[in-house]
Amino acid sequence: MNAIQIITDSCCDLPVTIKEEYGILVAPMGYSIHGVSYADDSWETREPSAFYDELRAGALATTSQVTASQFSTLFSESLERGRDVLYIGFSSALSGTFNAASLARDTILRHRPDASIHIVDSLSASMGGGLLVLEAARLAERGASLPEIVRFVEENKLRMNHWFTVNDLEYLRRGGRLSHFSSAVGSLLQVKPVLHVDNKGRLVPVCKVRGRRKAVEELYRRLVERIVDPEEQTIAISHGDCEEEARLLEDRIRAQVPVKECIVTPIGPAVGAHSGPDTLAVFFRGEER
Repeated sequence: MNAIQIITDSCCDLPVTIKEEYGILVAPMGYSIHGVSYADDSWETREPSAFYDELRAGALATTSQVTASQFSTLFSESLERGRDVLYIGFSSALSGTFNAASLARDTILRHRPDASIHIVDSLSASMGGGLLVLEAARLAERGASLPEIVRFVEENKLRMNHWFTVNDLEYLRRGGRLSHFSSAVGSLLQVKPVLHVDNKGRLVPVCKVRGRRKAVEELYRRLVERIVDPEEQTIAISHGDCEEEARLLEDRIRAQVPVKECIVTPIGPAVGAHSGPDTLAVFFRGEER
C-alpha cells in the first residue's frame, strides 16, 4: 500500500476504473435536477445519457460544492490509516471547493500540527485536473516522495491544456462560469465557440467558428500545434454524452499524433450541469496553456 493517499473531487471526471486501480479517493460534488439531489459518483448509479437527456429536455441542474466537513472526514480517516494526504482540487476560480479543503486542512493542523496534509489548486477542470491526479497517483505507485509529487503537479499544472467546444453557451452563462464573455455569441446561428482554461483557472472563450465540424477541427488543430512529447503522455477526451464524436476525434488524433494513451470518458454531472450536452473537450500537456 502506498504511504501517500491521493484525494481529489469529482470535478476531475476520472473514470471509476482508474480511481479503483490507484486507490484514489474522490470527494463527490452534489447536484440536483427535477428537485432530486444526487452525489456525483462518476456515473456509478446513473447513466450519462439519462442525465444529459434531461438537460436536453430543458431541465435545470444545480450543483453544490464539497464541504469542509466532508474533506475533514476524508483527510482524518487517511491520516488514521498512517497515510500522508495529497489533495489535488478543482480550480479555485470555478468553485469554492478548494477553499473548503483548505479550511479542513487548517482545522486539522490546529489539533494535529504534525499531520502531513498537502493541497494543490490544480487551476484545472474535468480531465485537465484528472490527468494531473492520475500522474500523481502513478508517481506515488513508483515510490516518489510526497514533496516530489507536489513539485511535479505544481510544475506541470499550467502546462495542462484544456480545449473544448459547447453546443450552447447558455449553460456556462447562467452558471457564471465564463470570463470575458458576450452572451450574444451563443445565440448566433451555427456559431460554435472554442474555449480553454487560462492560467488563473478560468473558462475563457478563445474563438468562434461556423459550425460544429469546424469547432471539432479546431480542437484537433490546437492539440497538433501545442502538444509536446506525445509519445510520453496520456491525453484525455471528455464528452457530454457524444461518445461517437469523441471516438472519431480520438481516431483522428491517433492517426497523426503518436500519443502514449488516450482516455475517453463522459463529463460528470457536476461539470456537465454547467457545460451542457454535447460538450467535447481534449486535454494534454504543452509547453504552456
